[in-house]
Amino acid sequence: MTPMVQADRVCKNFGAVQVLKGISLQVERGNVTCLIGPSGSGKSTFLRCINHLERVDAGRLYVDGTLVGYAERGGKLHELHPREAAKQRRDIGMVFQHFNLFPHRTALANVVEAPVLVKKKRRSEATERARELLDRVGLADKADAYPAQLSGGQQQRVAIARALAMEPKLMLFDEPTSALDPELVGEVLSVMKDLAKGGMTMIVVTHEMGFAREVADQLVFMDRGVVVEAGDPRALLANPQHERTKTFLSNLL
Repeated sequence: MTPMVQADRVCKNFGAVQVLKGISLQVERGNVTCLIGPSGSGKSTFLRCINHLERVDAGRLYVDGTLVGYAERGGKLHELHPREAAKQRRDIGMVFQHFNLFPHRTALANVVEAPVLVKKKRRSEATERARELLDRVGLADKADAYPAQLSGGQQQRVAIARALAMEPKLMLFDEPTSALDPELVGEVLSVMKDLAKGGMTMIVVTHEMGFAREVADQLVFMDRGVVVEAGDPRALLANPQHERTKTFLSNLL
C-alpha cells in the first residue's frame, strides 16, 4: 500500500540557515510516528512542510501518494496556486502548541466554522457532527463556553475536535501539550491515544516519552536538520544506537 506520508530528501532553508538537510521518512497508514529532538532540530518545520505551510526548497513530500504543494511537469516542480494548496490542506488536520481558537466564538462554533465555510456543509449537519466530536473529546457540556472560560487542556481538546471536523486522513500535532500545566497534559494525551486506537494516522512532535513508548509505531530522533535515528519506540528508548540520541535521552528521561 502507498504510505500515508513519504518524504524524499526534503530540504528547507530560512535565508542562509539550512533547517532541514535531506529528510527521508515514511509513515504508514494507521500508524503513529513521534518526532523527538532538541529545540531547533527542524521537527516543527518538517511538520509544517507536510501540509505546505512552509515550502520545501528541495526534495519531495507526498501525502497519500499525492505530491504536496507542487505539480511536476516535464521533470520540473511548479508550486501550486495557493487555492490548490489549500484544497490539499483540507485533508490534513493540524493541532498547534498554542490552541489558536477564535476567542469570540464558543467551543461549538469553533468546531462548526471550517466545515461550513471550507467544505460547504449544511450548518445543521456540521453542528450535529461538532457536538459528536466535542462529546468524543469529553467536552459535550462545554459546547456553549468561550475559550476564555476553558482551561488550557480543554482548549486544546476543542482544537483537536476542530481539526477532526474536517475529516482528515492525517493528523499533525506540533507539541500539543507543551503549553499546558502538567496536570492538564494527561487529558489531551488521552484523546490522542483514543485517536490512535481508532486508526488515525498521526505525526506527533512531542517531549512526552511515555506517550511515545505506549502509542507510537515509530520514533524518530532529529537533530540539526537530519534524522539521526529512527525505529521501534521501545527499543530506541531502551537502547539508542547513536551517541547523540543517548545524550539527548539521558537528559530527558
